[in-house]
Amino acid sequence: MDADGGGDGRDEALARGGDAVGDGLTRADRARRVAHVLRGQVLQGAFPGGVLPDERALVAEFGTTRNTVREALGLLRDEGLVERRRGVGTVVVGRAYEHPLGELSGLAEVLQQHGTVVNEVRAARTVRAPGAVARRLQLPADGRVVYLERLRRVDGMPLSLDCTYLIPEVGEPLLALGRERLESRDVFDLIESVAGRPLGSAEVAVRAVVGDPATCGVLAMPGGGAVLAVERLTRLADGRPADLEFIHLRGDRLTLRARLDRVREG
Repeated sequence: MDADGGGDGRDEALARGGDAVGDGLTRADRARRVAHVLRGQVLQGAFPGGVLPDERALVAEFGTTRNTVREALGLLRDEGLVERRRGVGTVVVGRAYEHPLGELSGLAEVLQQHGTVVNEVRAARTVRAPGAVARRLQLPADGRVVYLERLRRVDGMPLSLDCTYLIPEVGEPLLALGRERLESRDVFDLIESVAGRPLGSAEVAVRAVVGDPATCGVLAMPGGGAVLAVERLTRLADGRPADLEFIHLRGDRLTLRARLDRVREG
């Protein structure tokens, strides 16, 4: 039996240009299944020259019908990942980037491998810490923090909006470095340079959210688009909190990737 749940009925469906039956799935279900696999290949840069195989090849690869393949490609077009070009076929137009979660590294440090990274400083000042922030940074309830907000672009495309709260002993020297340094270097590199010691660890939480109008506007993405909301508490090597970040990433342009090993007790 083929992946689309066929049998003899599948051959008849293929001849009619329709969909196979027998697995209880609708054509939309099958198209979604094909799109899942193709999306992963697109985001990983798996297609030479950025050109997808033609419809006949995809029909053979997935054991499905041409209508299902066309619907799957339509889903990817709606996401801005591919487009149809006359005389060429379906090509990749939406570049995506990967950020590994298995090591403590700043996003800019990773993205420099893929293009020109520019950080636009939107705010940099000392403020009273919100209560929840003060508790996470282990500061007094009325403590002061340095607030740094930056919009990160890669090759001109807005990719992330970073809102960072830094403890005073780290943040105030950062402010003294000036806007040019804040725009040209990753925040982790800056923290280590002013602290005179390496960072130790970070606690990270990632949530998929619907982007609010303001955030989507800053990131130049459609309203209500998918956003990865990252909350990261970073500690110095001695365990003290150094900064608390709230990062909003374009969900259509970034993949978070990690290797996880299964630990068995006994």
